[in-house]
Amino acid sequence: MNISVDTFSYLDLLQKEFIKSPLNYTGGKFKLLNQIVPFFPKKIDTFVDLFSGGCNVAINSNANKIVANDINKEVIELYEYFKNNSIKKIKTEISNLIKRYNLSESSKFGYEKYNTNSREGLASYNKENYLRLREDYNSNPNPIMFYTLVIFAFNNQIRFNKNGKFNLPVNKRDFTSNMQKNLELFVNRLKNLDIEFKSTDFRKVSIPDDSFVYLDPPYLATTASYNENGGWNEKLEEELLDYLDSLTSRGIKFALSNVLESKGNKNQLLIDWCKSKNYKVNYLNHSYSNCNYQTKNRDKNSTIEVLITNY
Repeated sequence: MNISVDTFSYLDLLQKEFIKSPLNYTGGKFKLLNQIVPFFPKKIDTFVDLFSGGCNVAINSNANKIVANDINKEVIELYEYFKNNSIKKIKTEISNLIKRYNLSESSKFGYEKYNTNSREGLASYNKENYLRLREDYNSNPNPIMFYTLVIFAFNNQIRFNKNGKFNLPVNKRDFTSNMQKNLELFVNRLKNLDIEFKSTDFRKVSIPDDSFVYLDPPYLATTASYNENGGWNEKLEEELLDYLDSLTSRGIKFALSNVLESKGNKNQLLIDWCKSKNYKVNYLNHSYSNCNYQTKNRDKNSTIEVLITNY
């Protein structure tokens, strides 16, 4: 296994301004883009993101064509809605829903209108109407209602129960100016890309020979919400690694975001695979430079995040 420890300077982190996803997706890669993107090939014809999630990586890729796939069909339908509608229409529909459900608009009226302040937040004011919105969405889902629900959901995150019902509690914030700006930049960027969205099993996505494939799957070593209830297991991990080997045999370059260890939990399967295939392991975040999986005295609570490449 080739080990590469790269330290990115502060100037490196400032040299490119990336577009941030309007979704606060678990495991989103926005904060790591300045470390991940430099490892990508300089010229990419087709960029395929097989676990696109919040779409932070796909939308910031420099490619002639982009394919973004995610198993969460609600998220993919939302991206398609964003791509096919003007930002003016999108914001108008969000505003109409906020008014219909009598939710707060602190960016317009401040906190005083709702008898609260920034520290206390807006959860008490919005709770009852948010739950009504959530119930209506679960009964009759549509993309713009889904996004409005995410705006007012806890930490702007996404979570569905086993029955496919959105089940997060209310947030203490609402549609802030920063969220509005992120949404506008994201939608405008989408309209300038040749991007295709898919929602299927990663193995079913067609990969042209001229592709570069990026993958950010659920991490076997973590206990994130997407890995609860057996959502990702060793069998799926093995199938993913076999799939990556098949890409290598076709001469297709890939980059895999993953975690070798998290809070004492090792992904030994991934570590052994990297060794046996001699793939390159690039450690992300310079603070990990002295705590790779071979280091005996590393912090037991550390998370060792890497980008694994076959080139």
